[in-house]
Amino acid sequence: MAEEARDAKEEKGRSKKLLFIIPILLVLIAGGGASYFLFFGKKTDKKESAPLPTQIGVMMDLGVFTVNLADREVDAYARVSITLELSDEKVRQEVEKRLPIIKDAIIDVISSKTSSFVRTPEGKESLRLELIKRINTILFEGGVRNIYFTEFVVQTT
Repeated sequence: MAEEARDAKEEKGRSKKLLFIIPILLVLIAGGGASYFLFFGKKTDKKESAPLPTQIGVMMDLGVFTVNLADREVDAYARVSITLELSDEKVRQEVEKRLPIIKDAIIDVISSKTSSFVRTPEGKESLRLELIKRINTILFEGGVRNIYFTEFVVQTT
């Protein structure tokens, strides 16, 4: 009889332990799975998920521009090589016809900037966007898709 009572108590003790251990194990397993997906799951970045252009436009090298910058305290100049990415060959022909006007616009835009502005990545990107906008106002047939700075040197004295 005493042995049966002891077995019954051990059985109740095991049942209580299982009722306590099973929920803890479930929480640990769920937490581990969530942690795995959070830290090791596939990460998508906006830059990676952005679709790449399927075609590269017509490239046109405009050469090197050496321009005085708008700094007042010091003498500063920029030496910039620019390549245009155009939408098609018709635009290239129009750019060739209007090349002096486009080069004058590029010089005008770059010379209005200060050396501290064009040295920053944000400044270069802003300059790029301003140049695209300015050149596209000159063209009638199509437009500039992008501008690439193949050389960009700023010097102050």
